[in-house]
Amino acid sequence: MMTPQHIAPYILRALAKAQTEGRCMDLETLSREIEVRKVDVRKAVSALHHEGLLDALRLRLSLEGFALGRALLAIELGPIRRPEQAAETPEQAPKRVEAA
Repeated sequence: MMTPQHIAPYILRALAKAQTEGRCMDLETLSREIEVRKVDVRKAVSALHHEGLLDALRLRLSLEGFALGRALLAIELGPIRRPEQAAETPEQAPKRVEAA
């Protein structure tokens, strides 16, 4: 499960980009854009609303939220999810010695 603190920078960044381009977003499009479940996005949006960084009803950033989102556009955020581990090849598998 993703925490609101983990998702928040991605939400601020996506909304700042959309507002800069004059686009409106809803929960569905925001969820699709950052590739996170709607349930997790909704929790993070609620937390950001309580902090005064966005209006949850209109899904619009406050001035402070917009400033943070624009600052986040200038930096490289890591992947939102950890990369899936690739299956081990037979060469990578540890060698097991069978007891006699």
